[in-house]
Amino acid sequence: MKGIISYGAYIPYNRLQRSKIAEFYGKRGLGGEKAIAGYDEDSVSMGVEAAIDCLNGVNPSEVDAVYFATTSEPYQEKGSMATIATALGLNKNVRGIEANASLKSGTSSILAAQAQEKTLVIAADCRIGAPTGQNELWFGDGAASLLVGSGDDVVAKIVDSGTMQGEIVSQWRSQRDDFTQNWEERLGSTVFLKQVREAITPFLEKNDRTPDSIAKVIISGPGNRAHTQAAGALGFGKDQIQNPLFDFVGDTGTAHAPMMLISALESAKPGDQLLVIDFAEGLDFILFEVTDAINSLESRKGVETYLSIKSDKLLYSDYLKWRDILKTEPPRRPATERPSAPALHRGYDQNLSFTGSKCRKCGTAQFPKQRVCTQCQAKDEMDDYRFVGQSAKVMTYTLDHLAAAPAPPIVAVIDFDNGGRIICEVTDCSPKEIEIGMNVEMTFRRLYEAGGISNYFWKARPIREKESV
Repeated sequence: MKGIISYGAYIPYNRLQRSKIAEFYGKRGLGGEKAIAGYDEDSVSMGVEAAIDCLNGVNPSEVDAVYFATTSEPYQEKGSMATIATALGLNKNVRGIEANASLKSGTSSILAAQAQEKTLVIAADCRIGAPTGQNELWFGDGAASLLVGSGDDVVAKIVDSGTMQGEIVSQWRSQRDDFTQNWEERLGSTVFLKQVREAITPFLEKNDRTPDSIAKVIISGPGNRAHTQAAGALGFGKDQIQNPLFDFVGDTGTAHAPMMLISALESAKPGDQLLVIDFAEGLDFILFEVTDAINSLESRKGVETYLSIKSDKLLYSDYLKWRDILKTEPPRRPATERPSAPALHRGYDQNLSFTGSKCRKCGTAQFPKQRVCTQCQAKDEMDDYRFVGQSAKVMTYTLDHLAAAPAPPIVAVIDFDNGGRIICEVTDCSPKEIEIGMNVEMTFRRLYEAGGISNYFWKARPIREKESV
């Protein structure tokens, strides 16, 4: 029985109110907000966060393969799989595939997963729409992760699936384009509805399903109305349409359909039928049936929790600076140098996986790795010790107003509850919020990009309680 064993999601802390975009240009605006990746986030860091949520309660060494789906990879020529696998603590021989370019790469990765393997599917996107355009309003940033395999712990089995290929120039970004481009929305909607009718109706008949037997239909299509038009054309009622999250997150590209699927699973009960339809140069469609194992799945943050952990105070001008759309005067100091490739290679495993050492004699944890224990002075009595997933507290901090960064970084001394102390940046936190004794957790971020190379490490972020949405 092949299906979903576990799931996780990530939505950035910062949200941009669409009304602020309109105000900037002196126009009438749309309602709602969209999720914005911070200046220290990208598709890789968001994908790692979603995968950490997905692997809650799962031994990372059990993962056999990883699929990373995105249209906004950090590099046009250089993979990110090794970075992701190391940050997650996966086996070095894990099979990795990066699926790029198509917006349905997320669902295509689910279809490509082998039943006999535990495959971690990660879909993440951080797309940029041109200022004043429709894409700028609707694009949102986020990530989703699904562990696909077989066994008694499958929470949603794949009943059947299919694909329809159909070339269309509706939405694209060439090697030379800075922003995603679109043809007139009516073309994409017309082709989408035609393909939906041709593929989904016979697919449901083949599986002896009728529209009223489906608990939720999850549709990711072109524009903001195509999902309701497609659902109506197939005979689904409004209460059966899964919320596309446009008002709270936006269209998250390759992560859009998987994120809606996760949102549906969060409230699903055994026996529910879930139909996923994902559009981009054709269709991917998957029919799931929720099993009894859904009741035994460990709690995770998922879409529901991340929707409520947010700040909607972001200014549109700051967003433009973060995406390097609005050019500003550079800092009056030497530019940040490109990170040293040999230095990155030497610290690769330690830094990306955030693995330090722990003394066998007294149990003292340290980062970076040490040969001599700072507490009992025992030499070469160390075991590897991973700090990811551990809670910690801020012991002291400082604000750096002179740093060459999009926002003044908060640098803090962090003490881990189970031992260990580091100095690191605190992210997703305003200077007014930071305080000594604040509870924090570690999050994977991009420290900086220089010379075309992205340098990743871990930062601390406040542990926030879930709020009502």
